[in-house]
Amino acid sequence: MRPVPPSFKPLCALLLAAACILSSGCNRIPGRPGPGPEVARPDQLLDFSTLYKENCTACHGANGRGGASIPLGNPVYVAFAGEDNIGGNIGAGVSGGLMPPFAQSSGGMLTDQQITILAHGIVKTWGNPSVLNGQTPPPYSTTLKGDPTHGQQAFTTFCARCHGATGTGGPGDATMGKLGSIVQPAYLSLMTDQYLRSIIVAGRPDEGMPDWRTDSTQPLTDQQVTDIVSWLASQRTANPGQPYSSHP
Repeated sequence: MRPVPPSFKPLCALLLAAACILSSGCNRIPGRPGPGPEVARPDQLLDFSTLYKENCTACHGANGRGGASIPLGNPVYVAFAGEDNIGGNIGAGVSGGLMPPFAQSSGGMLTDQQITILAHGIVKTWGNPSVLNGQTPPPYSTTLKGDPTHGQQAFTTFCARCHGATGTGGPGDATMGKLGSIVQPAYLSLMTDQYLRSIIVAGRPDEGMPDWRTDSTQPLTDQQVTDIVSWLASQRTANPGQPYSSHP
């Protein structure tokens, strides 16, 4: 057998190494793209925690609380709204409110599957049916017609301790400071009727506000909640906010 010239030895070694790599199935050569994408497509993200963090945390808080909008980490709210309504709000957004639609069919970025994962995850993570103690809250939406006059009367009975009889703030105690005036036009212009209803029924435990069962002996009825919302809505103005002076 003729000896291999020295100049061919490096080439032979390289070819032998390549043959070993291919024969062993280890064909992921550095720099070569893998069989799939390195980063998953946005519509392939199906993890609740990640979906919530990327789409909901900014307004509703990292743990469902502490955000600017309604706390989803309130089990009373979860039981009151239910998975279908929560999913509907995520997908279609809130008409007249600040929440945009997230469903692709409504101009958003999420698939129907992702919206279902979000709604189910919220219920699974923060829901607790036993929190109602066997009581049935007023329905999420109502067919009743509100009466502002009766609403102010109900507000005075059930809400004045913290918000004052006229909604402009009451003596209350120190812990209720953030629950003072609720009839500020600028505030009401940002809150839809459904948002007000949700807060009245579900409360704000993060701020010490009780739910529809209130601190009295009798819980609020559907009609009373509807009337209070009607009265609050009547306090909205066409041009809310502090007008700027024309003088320096």
